[in-house]
Amino acid sequence: MLALAAAMGIGRFAFTPLLPMMLHDGVIALPQASWLATANYLGYWLGAIACAFQPWLWARFVGKGLAMTVVIRVGLVATVVLTLAMALPWPQGWAAMRLLAGVASALVFVYTSSWCLARLAALGAPRLAGLIYVGPGLGIVVSGLSATAMVAGQLTAATGWALFGVLALVLTGAVWRQLQGPVSSAAVAHVAPTPARWGGMALLVGAYGLAGFGYIISATFLPVIARQVLPGSIWLDLFWPIFGLAVALGALLTMRVPPHWDRRHLLMVCYVLQGAGVMVGMWWPTLAGFALGSLLLGLPFTAITLFAMQEVRRVRPADASVFIGLLTAAYGLGQIAGPALVAWLLARNATPQAGFDASLQVAAAALLVGTVLYAVLARVETNGSISNKP
Repeated sequence: MLALAAAMGIGRFAFTPLLPMMLHDGVIALPQASWLATANYLGYWLGAIACAFQPWLWARFVGKGLAMTVVIRVGLVATVVLTLAMALPWPQGWAAMRLLAGVASALVFVYTSSWCLARLAALGAPRLAGLIYVGPGLGIVVSGLSATAMVAGQLTAATGWALFGVLALVLTGAVWRQLQGPVSSAAVAHVAPTPARWGGMALLVGAYGLAGFGYIISATFLPVIARQVLPGSIWLDLFWPIFGLAVALGALLTMRVPPHWDRRHLLMVCYVLQGAGVMVGMWWPTLAGFALGSLLLGLPFTAITLFAMQEVRRVRPADASVFIGLLTAAYGLGQIAGPALVAWLLARNATPQAGFDASLQVAAAALLVGTVLYAVLARVETNGSISNKP
């Protein structure tokens, strides 16, 4: 949980609450901010690709389970260093820093997920997996509230990056000693394997990638969008912590979900909720509307991740980390496309708000398509229509 709080809540998402401060300081403009976000998501994709297609390197040289903890530690150290480096007055290097931070966050996410899920399975406690994914929400809440305090104290964005780097260091130190020991071969014994269906895996990868695109525009630009609609409100900085609180709450609620419930059906519900969260701020542009949108966007955020990871372990328990990396890579592609779409639409609309509205409509449509893909996946597998051929 603490590892993901550092790598995801800070390494990836600290940019969102700090973006209004960077804009206020005049160190960056909105179109450049979109590309800076894209650099981070490109790095996330590259890190996920590395996890998907090169796990044999760590397995060969270090040992599979132990390699996971080594990579997690390296990723956490990189997160601390790169977050601190964003405080430097060197805007020419920021894109490279955000790209490398994305790589680090992907490595920590994939290997922390795979290692912890396997350990919990070996202990016969897979339902505790929801606690892992409280981490990103916890990091978002802390970073969001900290940014609110920084704005009130009239601190600069550079100071904010430095403080977040120190916070990442504290979280890394707290979790460091726990990251040791290989994954036992018994870890997969508690997972009833299902024959791998490559057609089904392709649908799962595609649907999960659409989730990355569907949420990322709101998750990157929520404070900026709110300021466009409600300038001067004292409550604007609370929407991002509300999102983080909802993320943590959603992760905890997954622990109450019966293990026999079909994860694909649960994912369909999550996508519908998140799609509503994307659109409600545009339908109802008030304080209550943005608060509700933040809640609906955050509640299914880590639930989507957990249910997708559990579905991977159901169908591919022996090499789950490879396919978790593949899904994360698809998710990363969606995240890359989101800010790039915003930059393109901002340049082609008369006002920033019109550009954001068009982007949110496309994002909600992507989540709807993802919902349909899960429905197709559940139906064709039930009917035995997907080939089992490798």
